[in-house]
Amino acid sequence: MTALSARRYDPATDEQWAEALLATMLAGRLQARRGELVDALGVPGIVALHGLERVGLLSYDVTGVDCEVVALAATPRHTGVGTLLLDALRAHVEGRRRVWLITTNDNLDALRFYQRRGFRLAALYPGAVDEARMQLKPGIPSVGAYGIALRDEIELEFVLPTDTTITR
Repeated sequence: MTALSARRYDPATDEQWAEALLATMLAGRLQARRGELVDALGVPGIVALHGLERVGLLSYDVTGVDCEVVALAATPRHTGVGTLLLDALRAHVEGRRRVWLITTNDNLDALRFYQRRGFRLAALYPGAVDEARMQLKPGIPSVGAYGIALRDEIELEFVLPTDTTITR
């Protein structure tokens, strides 16, 4: 059985594949969050591989001491790909204060996934998806996963360990 591995996203060789993956799993490369559209392929990323086959993508943006997960898509799901990508990101952003992301109130699978990997609920933005639908991305549906009204953004965060060495 071939093990999973990860490498940096390379737009020259990965963009067409990544665009198709994001179109299928996340309704495209442009992600609405916190009142703006973010190009998930316009920031650095990590590609998960099963042998030579690309099976997942995590894109991220580092700003100051924080790192935002812009997009995470894995196929097939429930095979360790998402966990591999998060672990690779955590190793890559060592020295940062926290990793954070935005998901929506209907995305119960993501809420479960991230919380099981140490993320905590950090903020609720009531009505943010409704505003994004009106101002940024009219194609956002009004009903999301599991028949839940799609209205709010939820911020999750993982506070990275700090060096606790005591200097004398």
